[in-house]
Amino acid sequence: MDRSRVKELLSEWLGRAADDDGLDWLHEQREQIATGAPRRTFYTSFSAVTRYIDKDDLELSGEDLDAADEARAGWHPVGWSADQAGRTLIVLSLPHEDKDEYLHVLDRVFAHADVGESVALYQALPLLPYPEAHRDRAAEGVRSNMTSVLEAVAHRNPYPAEHFDEGAWNQMVLKLVFEGSPLYPIQQLDERANPTLARMLVDYAHERWAADRSVPPELWRLVGPFAQDGALDDLERVLRDGTEAEREAAALALSASPAARADTLLQNEAPNLKQEVESGSLTWDDFQEQRLKSVA
Repeated sequence: MDRSRVKELLSEWLGRAADDDGLDWLHEQREQIATGAPRRTFYTSFSAVTRYIDKDDLELSGEDLDAADEARAGWHPVGWSADQAGRTLIVLSLPHEDKDEYLHVLDRVFAHADVGESVALYQALPLLPYPEAHRDRAAEGVRSNMTSVLEAVAHRNPYPAEHFDEGAWNQMVLKLVFEGSPLYPIQQLDERANPTLARMLVDYAHERWAADRSVPPELWRLVGPFAQDGALDDLERVLRDGTEAEREAAALALSASPAARADTLLQNEAPNLKQEVESGSLTWDDFQEQRLKSVA
């Protein structure tokens, strides 16, 4: 990661979003923090950002996002606001040569952060030094009862895919499902699908059906590659009785199943959907665009 370039980009984007007074204040605080100002300067500056910089979203072009990915692979700051960018710059100004001291200061700012501050901190995780030291902190964000904090960890953030073990990863996905949050913004969603998670999601679907409640259709995306036996029965049920969106998701899931029966089910229960999947006119990207963007 080119952390200097990351800071350059954040400064450039903020230059388009903040006024001169706010930018001057931010520059002064960053200089003080970087040159060894007392801890309280860092804490107070981090909290005071919204007094000087608005909460409007950064207006990022495709070129901006490409530059972000070049500076830090997987960094995708879509939806970041100006104040979040400012807070990230302040955190990135904190000296980190002394690992223990750096982590102590970071732990304290996490511990005392309000919701907005927490979102900025969790979004910034992939940009921070000592990434391996932040696993427990990221897992704590997943356990948050604030959906915005959970999504700051899980959505468009490369940190979980790079540093969560399978157990932590599965818990993150399940928490999103429980909260009704979309899964498609998770980086490496398909690459980190696993049979344990598939079984957990099938169990969750059964619980929902037993309570006469609907099942998020996106759930089947992570079941399909491991669908055998009972899971195929579940997908057959969705094909027969589901809404249009649910049937599309089931068709896509069945197309990913290694079981021969999956292809037979598709042919017998949804030949039109089978044709759409095989022709490439129905994909998870299409499903995301047509069925899920409105809930993201």
